[in-house]
Amino acid sequence: MTAVPELVLDGSRIWSLESFWDEVSRSLIPGAGWGRNLDAFNDILRGGFGTPPEGFILRWKDSETARAFLGYEETARQLEIRLDECHPENIFHVNAKLERARRGEGPTVFDWLVEIIKEHGEGGEEADSNVRLVLE
Repeated sequence: MTAVPELVLDGSRIWSLESFWDEVSRSLIPGAGWGRNLDAFNDILRGGFGTPPEGFILRWKDSETARAFLGYEETARQLEIRLDECHPENIFHVNAKLERARRGEGPTVFDWLVEIIKEHGEGGEEADSNVRLVLE
């Protein structure tokens, strides 16, 4: 039985979504250029883009620190950025999410990232990526 490769994210280096992208670049795909957005992160998890194509364990150390920094304040900030850049037809929906985040409701940036990762693991829609998330 072949050991599954393990890649590690350091949550102590994460205080914003942008710093999460930096940590992904440093830990998962060193030296590779990428889109630094949620869709591109999803692509990275499929493997073969600097990550093992056969799957891997993604160990997120100090995840509680990252969870705190990627909470509602950061979620509101990211939704404000998205609101400035989104198609006019999406303004209403993004604004509604922004208002929820400002009230401390709904998914946070941390939740967005964990959801994407879990989609690549057992029971997820992209389970064939064989990514196992371990939060520490």
